[in-house]
Amino acid sequence: MSNFQKDTFYTIVMAFFILTLSITVTIFASYGIFYFSIGHFNLDQIVYMSSNRVMHNYNQMMNYLINPFNGTFKLDDFQSSPAGRLHFADCKKLFMLNFGVFILSGIYLWFRRNKRVYFSKVFKYIAITGVVLVALMMIDFDGFFVVFHEILFRNSDWLFDPGKDPVINILPEEFFTECFVLFFILFEGLNIWKFKAKKRS
Repeated sequence: MSNFQKDTFYTIVMAFFILTLSITVTIFASYGIFYFSIGHFNLDQIVYMSSNRVMHNYNQMMNYLINPFNGTFKLDDFQSSPAGRLHFADCKKLFMLNFGVFILSGIYLWFRRNKRVYFSKVFKYIAITGVVLVALMMIDFDGFFVVFHEILFRNSDWLFDPGKDPVINILPEEFFTECFVLFFILFEGLNIWKFKAKKRS
């Protein structure tokens, strides 16, 4: 493998690291975002529970999604349909994939940091693509959200029926919007930073 090929691979790995880092930070920051959303969007009143109880169920949901040793999706105060549980299982697989890529790419970059260089213009083009996606999200978030799920999931289990999966009542569109905004801020910022910190054009 030539130096150009090695540097290309290094650049690709760095791009995946930035993507998964942004996702990972957003995942863990979602606890704070959700806590804010409970009061701001009156989620506790919608489901007739205390805010602490709503947060408790969110913690259970997230523990299932981020804990590789938790194989059972169960919420104390919300029933779940088979389709709903299948969707959360699909989400868990994506979470595990993200964490795996994040860890492996981070290890690779750490050990190759003084031996390889990256192509900085790649991150400029990625940042431009991010701006386009943000514009689409701002124009039509509902449409963006649908396409996002259709790309990631091959079934329609993500279309929750509140009667069968009432947990959707505490996961409003506004909450996901806030998470997307945080992700794009991180993603754009990191890509612009890598472009500015030019090592090889």
